[in-house]
Amino acid sequence: MCRSIKTLRPPFTESVTPEDVRAAALQYVRKISGFRAPAPHNAEAFDRAVEEITRASEELLAALQVRGSR
Repeated sequence: MCRSIKTLRPPFTESVTPEDVRAAALQYVRKISGFRAPAPHNAEAFDRAVEEITRASEELLAALQVRGSR
């Protein structure tokens, strides 16, 4: 699932921008919802999910400790 979302941690990538994290969250929400762009009545839930997944992803990346990295 979501095979085209790239890994956002070293050593797979050296620098990750907030835009990278948000793009991955957006792609994930699109995949699981089945909507590229939600209908107006679903837009709030869709956008909220993207923001929550972005935040959770940023927290995850900040907390990870990669062993053997330099």
